[in-house]
Amino acid sequence: MADTPPALTASPEPLVVALARTGDRAAFAELVRRRQSWVRTLMRRCCGDVTLADDLAQQVFLRAWQDIGALKNPKGFATWLRTLTINVWRQQLRKNDVLRNAQPEEDTLHATRPDSGLALDLDRALATLGSQSRLCVVLSYHEGMSHGEIAAATGMPVGTVKSHIRRSTQQLQQQLSAYDQRLGQDEK
Repeated sequence: MADTPPALTASPEPLVVALARTGDRAAFAELVRRRQSWVRTLMRRCCGDVTLADDLAQQVFLRAWQDIGALKNPKGFATWLRTLTINVWRQQLRKNDVLRNAQPEEDTLHATRPDSGLALDLDRALATLGSQSRLCVVLSYHEGMSHGEIAAATGMPVGTVKSHIRRSTQQLQQQLSAYDQRLGQDEK
């Protein structure tokens, strides 16, 4: 994005969105630069497959470019983009995709997740959840969405969202507490 004018990189997001809505490619490129890490991380948390997550993030931005003209309020871009990201993920779940239930390769996770063993274990634990449960947990804890917001974004009843989050949180706590116990023994 070296061609992005400096004034555009310093502009507030609603202004950049308004420019992108008119077909300004440099403005849209700036939005991608600002939001790509966030979209890719959300997709990675949802699917647990780095390569698939990156492909889905590209789909999100392609669809965003196609549909940004329909966005009525530039201040609502973040919410609009998050909803678009969720919809792309849900469409992926509905496909009969042979990669949907595949486990990510160990080397791929290590190559892209240099942070900590806990992050790797969290990704592994998330991968054990069903796709709808994982989506609810990621939206709740990673995105900070309320139960009502998740229900609105996913089309699930609020009670179902709450159940997914409650059961999945308990399952994750059990899996990660076992990790904490192993870690404590290794340090002795």
